[in-house]
Amino acid sequence: METAPSHTRHLPLALALFTAPWGFVVANGAYAWATRAGGDDSTGANTLALVAAHPGLYRLSTVAAMLGSLLMVPAALGARRLIGDRSRRLGALGATLVAGGYICYFAVAFAGITGIVMAERGGGVADYAAVIDGAQSEPTGIWVFLLFALGNLVGTLLLGLALLRARVVPLWAAAGVIAWPPLHVIGLVAGTEWFEVAGAIAQAAGLAVTGARLRSASRP
Repeated sequence: METAPSHTRHLPLALALFTAPWGFVVANGAYAWATRAGGDDSTGANTLALVAAHPGLYRLSTVAAMLGSLLMVPAALGARRLIGDRSRRLGALGATLVAGGYICYFAVAFAGITGIVMAERGGGVADYAAVIDGAQSEPTGIWVFLLFALGNLVGTLLLGLALLRARVVPLWAAAGVIAWPPLHVIGLVAGTEWFEVAGAIAQAAGLAVTGARLRSASRP
């Protein structure tokens, strides 16, 4: 069986590292702008009100989050490939959690499409809100949110630490990846999305360097 040339076999994973985190820069940026004067999607009623007020931004945020989630799976594999045996266990655990978490986040983000359709259809807003709240609290689906949180926060932290420990990227690049989880949590506590935007940009910079190092490693 033929294999890809050494200078091209890492290219798809490197491209995912370059592009995946920018999906979340766009998603968080659009959401931050939509909520700049208040509002959130913490409940079904709030979600419908936010979509009604900013349909374009909410749709952009939703689609960008979905695309970013898809691309984060090969991105995590690319980071793991670069780490190699230098921090094998930590890198494998981090990459596995990140990949699993963002597969779940695709499902979470896709649910936003339902909110968009409901808001645009009009009528029965109270019933629509109850459906959204019920879907988010349904016992058989809670694990999706929990696994996303685990992969998004713990997985990203472990992957960043593995990059740092393996010394395959500069210190600042690994720090950029590590910065995402604490900035995300700070944003949730502070009630402003702009911390998440900063964290997403830092992560994007760190993973871009990771992608560049992976691409360089595959060149003859």
